Amino acid sequence: MTGLREAVRVELLKSRRSRVPWLVGAGFSAAPLVTGLFMVILKDPETARRLGLLGAKAQLAAGTADWPSLLSMLGQAVAVGGAVLFAFLTSWIYGREFADRTIRGLLAVPVSRGATVVAKAAVVAAWGLAIGAWVVALGFGVGAIVGLPGWSGELAVTAAWRMAGALVLTIALQPVTGLLASVGRGYIAGLAWAVLTVAASQVLAVLGWGDAFPWAVPALLAGAAGPDAGAIEPASVALVAGTGALGLWLAVRWWQRADQAA
Repeated sequence: MTGLREAVRVELLKSRRSRVPWLVGAGFSAAPLVTGLFMVILKDPETARRLGLLGAKAQLAAGTADWPSLLSMLGQAVAVGGAVLFAFLTSWIYGREFADRTIRGLLAVPVSRGATVVAKAAVVAAWGLAIGAWVVALGFGVGAIVGLPGWSGELAVTAAWRMAGALVLTIALQPVTGLLASVGRGYIAGLAWAVLTVAASQVLAVLGWGDAFPWAVPALLAGAAGPDAGAIEPASVALVAGTGALGLWLAVRWWQRADQAA
């Protein structure tokens, strides 16, 4: 593709100088921090009430303050939060050219439209991996600061791999969001799709069909449906990869054929 390297460099520069990726990272950081707060409350509810962290009449749901509980909650937050926040980032990267009315200038440079789309997908993946790695590391750091019992190396490795896998699969699906943001010529279509898929994933996971729905697979891998649901079939992973690849191909084709001057 003509000018792919230059397109990646430009997209990275634009995203680095914008506040949006940094705000997405800051918003995602709330997941391990809130999870840690729950662990503090569960660890000593009476002290939490005295400190004003818990209302005097509040009733805590069943749970224990230990590493398995923290990692389970963090996995669910990573899967669901990543789906929404990464979709927000993707919609911005693909849709900003239309919202800011810079699309004509972008297409005037000697870079193929296909290279532009692939560059945007690469930048989404780079930011997603960086933000995801930070959030997982922060979660482990919060657990260590709280001083939770139940730590084991095997548990930590398993949880880290599941969360990393969930993040990678979530990122792999973002080209579909990018396609919708492009077709919708802005942010709204991609964001609406993210909300719809999160809701559908919850319903289908409860019905036992989550492994056949690409957007539910990352949450299942992260253990959102229970600790025994983290193992998913290779066919489900292949389904996610195929869906993401199809979304990228369709986005490239749309950019190549659409009348962007309109």
